[in-house]
Amino acid sequence: MDDMLLGRALVEEAAKKSGLVWVRGAEGRTTALWHVWHDGAVCVVGDGPGEQPLPGLADGGTATVTVRSKDKGGRLVSFPARVVALPPDGEAWTAAVEELKGKRLNAPDADTMPRRWARECRVLRLEPSGPPTETPGAMPDGSGAAAPVPSPATTRRPVPAALPKLLLRRRGVTPR
Repeated sequence: MDDMLLGRALVEEAAKKSGLVWVRGAEGRTTALWHVWHDGAVCVVGDGPGEQPLPGLADGGTATVTVRSKDKGGRLVSFPARVVALPPDGEAWTAAVEELKGKRLNAPDADTMPRRWARECRVLRLEPSGPPTETPGAMPDGSGAAAPVPSPATTRRPVPAALPKLLLRRRGVTPR
């Protein structure tokens, strides 16, 4: 019983302090999402124009939520969650949106944002559904980093040997 309460307190405190969580739905990849902690759950908004994508998160589905440490930025706690879609303009939706709109940065339409969210977006609650699976002192050995997505981009090549001399000459410094 004490471990369960301690785990719940860790999840709540970490989620309240962090503005970013990593979420992996039942299918799909792990995605970083901005959120708010409201009424015992992580609340997110997205899947609309100009908003964050919510891949793999379906009403009634499950997800794994990983919360970072505000101090170090690394993984602090992971927990299973149940995904609950909030119907627009319901009491729970209105309360969650009030919290979310205060945290939404750089919104192009701050005054009409809740109406736009009701029309075009989904507001989801990620409710903890069990004890944390990762906690301080009980983390997996791997880094948890995702493999890079295949891309035609390449890494930087070494700087050409003559470049430092050319740059110094432009500044009026004579190379030795």
